[in-house]
Amino acid sequence: MSADCGTEVSFVGEKNITVFDSSEWAERGFCKNCGTHLFYRLKENQLYYMPVDLFDEGPELVFDNQVFIEEKPRYYCFANSTKEMTGAECFAEYGGGEE
Repeated sequence: MSADCGTEVSFVGEKNITVFDSSEWAERGFCKNCGTHLFYRLKENQLYYMPVDLFDEGPELVFDNQVFIEEKPRYYCFANSTKEMTGAECFAEYGGGEE
């Protein structure tokens, strides 16, 4: 589960973050010390997606979007209704590479 954090993201202790170029369209940030995954960032528009477990407290999160739904296991479903996007739809809306 990740939260859409937009483009205006800052970090305390930025010197401890390393970035891995994970694809042509995105990169991932990790803590250099412990390896914790900190973010997924789209290169084209600099949108950050961050694991919700990173936030102890903060703004109320709303679960309203699922992406790459064609890749989820059959047994994996949520009780609430959300927008569902295939990988192709996700890339078309947010930018990035092709599947």
